[in-house]
Amino acid sequence: MWDDGRLFHGGDYNPEQWPAATWREDVALMRRARVNLVTVGVFAWSRLEPAPGRYDFGWLDEVLDLLHDGGIRVALATPTASPPPWFSLAHPDALPVTADGVRLHHGSRDTYCAAAPSYRAAARGIAATLAARYAHHPALAMWHVHNEYGTTCHCPHTEAAFRHWLIDRHGDLDTLNAAWATSFWSQHYTDWAYVSTPRATQYLGNPGHLLDFRRFWSDTLLAAYVEQRDLLKAANPALPVTTNYVLGDWVPVDHARWAREVDLVAIDHYPSVVDGGAEEQTALAADLARGWARHGRTRAGTPRGPAGPTRADPPATWLLMESAASQIHTTGRAHTKEPGRMARHSLSHVARGSRGAMFFQWRAPAGGAERFHSALVPHTGADSRVFRESVRLGETLDRLAEITDGETTASVALAWDAASGWALRQPGMPSALLDGHAELAAAHRALWRAGYGCDVVVPGDPLDRYRLLVLPALYLADDATAGWVHDHVEAGGHLLVSYLSGVADQHARVHLGGYPGAYRDLLGLRVEEFHPLAADEQVLLSGGGTGRIWSETVHLRGAEPVGTYVGGVLDGRPAVTRHRVGTGTTWYLSTRPDDGTYRRLVTEAARTAGADPVCPAAPPGVEAVRRAAPGTSWLFLLNHTDRPQRVPADGLDLLTGVPADREVTLPAGGAAVLREHPR
Repeated sequence: MWDDGRLFHGGDYNPEQWPAATWREDVALMRRARVNLVTVGVFAWSRLEPAPGRYDFGWLDEVLDLLHDGGIRVALATPTASPPPWFSLAHPDALPVTADGVRLHHGSRDTYCAAAPSYRAAARGIAATLAARYAHHPALAMWHVHNEYGTTCHCPHTEAAFRHWLIDRHGDLDTLNAAWATSFWSQHYTDWAYVSTPRATQYLGNPGHLLDFRRFWSDTLLAAYVEQRDLLKAANPALPVTTNYVLGDWVPVDHARWAREVDLVAIDHYPSVVDGGAEEQTALAADLARGWARHGRTRAGTPRGPAGPTRADPPATWLLMESAASQIHTTGRAHTKEPGRMARHSLSHVARGSRGAMFFQWRAPAGGAERFHSALVPHTGADSRVFRESVRLGETLDRLAEITDGETTASVALAWDAASGWALRQPGMPSALLDGHAELAAAHRALWRAGYGCDVVVPGDPLDRYRLLVLPALYLADDATAGWVHDHVEAGGHLLVSYLSGVADQHARVHLGGYPGAYRDLLGLRVEEFHPLAADEQVLLSGGGTGRIWSETVHLRGAEPVGTYVGGVLDGRPAVTRHRVGTGTTWYLSTRPDDGTYRRLVTEAARTAGADPVCPAAPPGVEAVRRAAPGTSWLFLLNHTDRPQRVPADGLDLLTGVPADREVTLPAGGAAVLREHPR
């Protein structure tokens, strides 16, 4: 069996960077840290195939045998994210071209074009060769295809593939011209040969063109993944196949759609802020991953039960494939994580459905571009705080194996759509500050600070288990998405919508008649005019709050004002509204409230909807997440403060073996995982 029921602990292992004597030391240290899964071979193409068709597998054979003998399973990677020097020299047409027309050169990773036939053939070749040799090796737990898909290109191969993709999507030029509104600026196309990739141009690119190019790359990269996956599956159908999702708005990948094609959703997550925002980012990344896993599961036809866990409703399983052991990478510097922070971040992911905590990387390299990236075994070796913390984390994860039967509970759903996020970042929008992921993060942060568990859903996902649906700047809304939201409200569900949701259709064409076009009637209002704010500007709100980024002229059509603007041209006009629709309530935010105000608003909306916080009595700074299975539940409590915290709770702490009777005391920076008494 590829999965023995334990939580995974380990990370990227690069034995090709070290002499054979170090391999034996590595296995011994892995056993000390209770590492049970490592990813091998991610960037090893040049060592596996040093010349075209000439392979060197001796070192990999030895490494896999050593790991197997040590009881350590392997996620064997296909090394296609970093072609070897000989490939780039032999196939210069497969080197990527930027939007400015500059062809990049070998010297880093990801220097390839995934639309180039020669690259795709070489990638299939090395994948098939690895499959033939290792598909039944006893060390293998899974296949890991590629690494962090996201590279784009504008070369002639891409242009040809893009045209074919457009023909498949739109059918004919009349349909494409209508979708892209090409009558504007004399862009009307009369021959497919005239359609190119959206290269660097004089002024603003066409929104429909830009959006379809992102979609094209998501599909093209997915096709490259599927080609390798199918080869690996043919060699051994019993082994799961995955790839690691990289997060960020630069990534042209619709991860929710990809979830239907992977056996296990896997993500890489590296927080980018030093303060408490790192914990908020960790929670959001984990909720996104669980949402993608659930989306893939439901789309694959797995039956879902009613609200709450049932035997026919298995947990939405995913895996934290990469994280940083000891650093938070901010702009311009690497912040050293405080003692205990690695464990809390790992437990936050596990609480939200991850099958474990994996890291990049196992041993810090002496050279190379990422020589100062954090690792479980740092440059100082095993006699280090980081390695000792990894040993304790391995012990912790071993104590938590039973929680894998539980599903993370949530009563609030956050809707996220990759294409909406791409469209909001396009040039020509009313504000350069618009950022769909930032709006998602702001809404999630408000719910996180208020103590509510939430799932991230994709338009079309089942909503029967959620009391409140939140649309944070879900800019695009086709008929199906609008119908999905309307059905939720008409069934008695509650809805909170932020500005710029439902403003445009799937081609980024604006719905006419007033904003937000797709949801005006549900919200009981009509927005007449936008008033974007400068980066250093804010508006005052009644009740003492403030708004940033955006403001609007809102006319009520049945809704009531909950908060108004104070001062300026919008003085006294509605800023936040509420509207009764049947047995449900819809809310509208026409600005980005400050964090405190946002928290109060989502708390009121959630309470109105009948949703409860995970642990209402948890003090500020203590994160609470619950996983539940029929008859059993586990409460994760993470103390992100620098002082002890007391939390009302009952159960057995799996980390210490100590029972909690009505209360548990968390040490500063500490955690507890309680198997709760039946309620």
